Amino acid sequence: VTPTLAARLSAVKVAKTINYYPSMAGWSKMWTSWNAAKVDADLAKAQALGATSVRIIIFPNTFGYPNPKPTYTAMLDDFVRMAAARGMTSRFTLFDWWDGYGDVAGSTAWASTILKPYATDPRVISVELQNEFNPSHAAGVAWAKKIIPAVRAVAPAMPLTFSIDGTSGITGLARMKATFGTTLDYYDYHFYGNSERALTAMRQAQAAVAPSPVVIGETGLSTLGFTEGEQAAFLGRVYEAAEIAGIRSIAVWTLVDFAGGAIPTSQVGSVPAQYYYGLYRTDGTAKPAAAVVKAGWAGADMPADLLDPGFEAPAGQTAWRAFMPELGLGVKTQAMARTGKWSITFSNTGKTSAGSPSIRVAPVTPVQPGQKWTSEVYARGTAATGSTQISLSWFDANDKWLGGSNSALLPAGTTGWTRLTATGAAPAGSTSMQIHLKSGDNSGTVWFDDFKVTGS
Repeated sequence: VTPTLAARLSAVKVAKTINYYPSMAGWSKMWTSWNAAKVDADLAKAQALGATSVRIIIFPNTFGYPNPKPTYTAMLDDFVRMAAARGMTSRFTLFDWWDGYGDVAGSTAWASTILKPYATDPRVISVELQNEFNPSHAAGVAWAKKIIPAVRAVAPAMPLTFSIDGTSGITGLARMKATFGTTLDYYDYHFYGNSERALTAMRQAQAAVAPSPVVIGETGLSTLGFTEGEQAAFLGRVYEAAEIAGIRSIAVWTLVDFAGGAIPTSQVGSVPAQYYYGLYRTDGTAKPAAAVVKAGWAGADMPADLLDPGFEAPAGQTAWRAFMPELGLGVKTQAMARTGKWSITFSNTGKTSAGSPSIRVAPVTPVQPGQKWTSEVYARGTAATGSTQISLSWFDANDKWLGGSNSALLPAGTTGWTRLTATGAAPAGSTSMQIHLKSGDNSGTVWFDDFKVTGS
């Protein structure tokens, strides 16, 4: 069946897309070190997660410009074929690592050669003309206004877009919409911001380009500098926010981590964090985020242990993060546990006017004004002093603190397991909330276990 523009665009809006390069050959190296068997094995992993589409990034200077080499176009065809065999459509990104904006004729000829075989091929559902396009680049905009109709002439039933990077953000997206309007069929937003405020960002993106549709073309968190648990929670918040916002296509960056040297010498290759965005490690084992993506694409509940409520997660896989650790660090211990084997303990902590040391986490469910939140944890102490409690803190879109709610204090001295509960309604303007388990000015020892949070 010959696809229509409307049918393809409908597919784009619900595509469960994985961004992909092989772990040993990222970016242009995927093509210069082509390994069909490895690609197919990775596509099988993506299929098992529930992916229905895969993004393919094509480099003019690698493929041959302005005349693509048959060797490389054959690789591209092989990729499309393998993806289709795994039940996945393909989404092309053209003109990556390329800025020859003065050469309209050459770029038109190159794009035409790449796209003609797929103009009516239902295995390919969209074309992103360039990754993270800069709508403030005058020469780039002038080129784009010519390449859009040129590509449209070659593939009139192919949805076209540009993506916007996270740095340009909503302002850049609005500028892109003002520049291109409905000459683009949809807009592609790359979200790498604070996942606690993902719903706010998505709604701003939708407003910036309305009535055109929006997809999330890239999103993820590097596990260099953040734990694998924080990566999983990040993606969980993105999926939950997208469900409320009505954005049905979330494209995760990326399937696998990259081995040393896998990224060609480049600006991106010089950033260590770029090597650790994968759902899978380089040894092929899954990070916790893989289960989150599988649930998100299936429309299922997020994993029950996503926020590590009993502190049982293996090392490096908790979503909790230390706050003010210079005054006392919460550490995992097996010396005391209410359930399971582990708890979190604080000993000999300080306190300042700025606050008390704690561990903190944010809920996976998006925070909206007026919601009632309840959070609880069990705590006990030995010769405890000072203040030990659970607290909620709400923030606006600019990370301004709007207010909070605290539980009663754990009684001083030596106590058994005691439930501490904090409740409150999110104030007007709230876009995020943090839960803190804190113990300040405590010359003794306290333990926390069995946390939970609910919002309604």
